[in-house]
Amino acid sequence: MEPINVIAERLGVDEEHLIPYGRYKAKISLEAMKEPAERRGKLVVVTGITPTPAGEGKTTTAVGLTQGLGKLGKNAVVTLREPSLGPIFGIKGGGTGGGRATVVPDDEINIHFTGDAHAVGSAHNLLAALVDNAVFRSPEGEMDATGIRWSRVTDASDRALRALVAGVGGANNSPLRETRFDFIAASEIMAILALSADLEDLRERLSRVVVGWTRSGAPVTVGSLGFAGSLLALLRHAIMPNMVQTQEGQPSLIHAGPFGNIAHGCNSIIADRMALGYADYVVTEAGFGSDLGFEKFMHIKARQSGLIPNAVVLVASVRALKWHGGTLRRNLDKPDVEAVVAGGPNLEHHIGIVKSFNLPVVVAINRFQTDSAEELAAVKEIALQAGADSAAECDGFAQGGDGATELGERVMAAAGDAPEVTFAYPIEASAEEKALALAKTVYNAERVSWTPAARRQLRNFEAQGWGQLPICMAKTHLSISHNPSLKGRPSGYTFPIVDIRASVGAGFLYALAGPIETLPGLPTRPRALDMDVTPAGDIIGLS
Repeated sequence: MEPINVIAERLGVDEEHLIPYGRYKAKISLEAMKEPAERRGKLVVVTGITPTPAGEGKTTTAVGLTQGLGKLGKNAVVTLREPSLGPIFGIKGGGTGGGRATVVPDDEINIHFTGDAHAVGSAHNLLAALVDNAVFRSPEGEMDATGIRWSRVTDASDRALRALVAGVGGANNSPLRETRFDFIAASEIMAILALSADLEDLRERLSRVVVGWTRSGAPVTVGSLGFAGSLLALLRHAIMPNMVQTQEGQPSLIHAGPFGNIAHGCNSIIADRMALGYADYVVTEAGFGSDLGFEKFMHIKARQSGLIPNAVVLVASVRALKWHGGTLRRNLDKPDVEAVVAGGPNLEHHIGIVKSFNLPVVVAINRFQTDSAEELAAVKEIALQAGADSAAECDGFAQGGDGATELGERVMAAAGDAPEVTFAYPIEASAEEKALALAKTVYNAERVSWTPAARRQLRNFEAQGWGQLPICMAKTHLSISHNPSLKGRPSGYTFPIVDIRASVGAGFLYALAGPIETLPGLPTRPRALDMDVTPAGDIIGLS
């Protein structure tokens, strides 16, 4: 690794804008932001086909592509979400790429980093305490315990905290109420951090957060309670993006980490805008498949920020297509061209999702050691037949930037001027119309069903004037549909919405398609069992 001031200087960021956190990472002050009119770079969004339990390597591909562009003489930056401790110690492991396509120092990025997630968790839980205290100190006020809608958060995958009773032990511990813990990445404050344009925008968004309802049915906001300033005090440094580097010395801005289901699953607007002012190409990533992170990038992040991609990279793999073609996980390493072809409709559908926005798409075939030449050729043919602008193999994991130069060339060829985007729905459409448009265009469903409770809640939100907010759909990431067992390209089904909630500060309504956990649990064998610290103080077992 090179000192972070060297990385910043190479990008063109003045050292006076750096706030070092040790030798190899730093925050960048917002004064380093260039005017939007000075956007220099082209924005490339990396998304993927439907994920499988084996993992497809989206982050590895994003980092490898950035290094490949560097090999081609381009000044490139990769912008990523901050990893969450829950998945790191649970089922996923580290979130910094893999092999020779990794951002470093990966141990520090994955664990604690610069404290942004802790700041978000502290702000969220401070707000919970302030709201409870307001009800406790004003028992005859407009809001009682039954009206509180603000939970608490943790960064541990602790299923025991999903539902609980708070305030037990006597009157001094009240208000007595049922509540829950959510994941820090699922906090509305995390989504707000990722979508804020600057410090004042952050203040305004925090002020709009709805924490509960009065007895008469009116929303209670952070602004009405006067709590925005205290939350801003905890987040004033967290709003600044963090700079680290790839293994080959390209800058990486890692900032904010909203959940890919409950929120929009993308890194911060601030990081992308800052990078675009300095780099030729900015490679960013949207969480999960194009039916989740990328759709939300377009309808939420791009609409709020104006950050329209110049090109999209859709990550696929031989073993992912075999999974969707019916191959069991234990057999994914065995050559099976027929299974690749059988899983092709999933790739075709994701290409169609990207193309529906009128954006160019390059399919990146992330290579694994067991892929056969016949299987790789089959994936490429499926991609081109489905309308992809081009397709290229990517071997960034094994070769770093050298394994991603072909992908880099394809991306450079596809990334022209930002096109006129076609959205799935107009922003002024009703929430029901938006949900139906997403169901048909993105989830390949025939119709949408609403539970009576969800419909009643929606009517309440519409009465508050929130009906024109975009929809942030919370659904499984393991299928295009709401059902994780439906592989490939399910069709002709009814997409169910069982609940809908409002994130007014973030600027969206999120509808729940089935039981979606806002606090993950640990698997049978957590990744935590593989981690340790050497006598020299180095972490092992992260990847």
